[in-house]
Amino acid sequence: MKKVIVLLLLSVSLLLSNEINYDKNTTGLVRQMKVYKYPQWVAKIELANGKEIFFVSPKSMFEFYFRPGKWPEFGIKQESDFKKIYVTDFATTKAVNAKGAFYVYGSDKTSPSGDDLVPFDSYKAAEEFSKAHNGKRIFGFREVNRGLINWLNDSL
Repeated sequence: MKKVIVLLLLSVSLLLSNEINYDKNTTGLVRQMKVYKYPQWVAKIELANGKEIFFVSPKSMFEFYFRPGKWPEFGIKQESDFKKIYVTDFATTKAVNAKGAFYVYGSDKTSPSGDDLVPFDSYKAAEEFSKAHNGKRIFGFREVNRGLINWLNDSL
């Protein structure tokens, strides 16, 4: 009986801790790639209208975030249309709140989208990764801007 309860609690905690649930058919919006192939890079935006949008990398998520009008079918008019934004912590592969994450720029790791921002839940983890992988700078969510994303895309 104890094993059943422990398994049940573990299952529930896993479901609650990972807010990026997808399957083999889930396709990332910007690059039209299957997200399950890149579990360390997956990002998701939940909209206030209940729609979920998946991405194969943080860079792709930021592309949408900065230019939602490019995809008018989602009807985004203001910041409050974004309910929740998640990225995958590169080290733990757990979903984290994108607005509280730290992003390593300029490392030797590339995503399916090419040069990208590598996300971490803590500054310390981002700093350790940056030192080990030649990162150039660590950004908070609000420090990332459209110019940086365009720069990363031009470096493809």
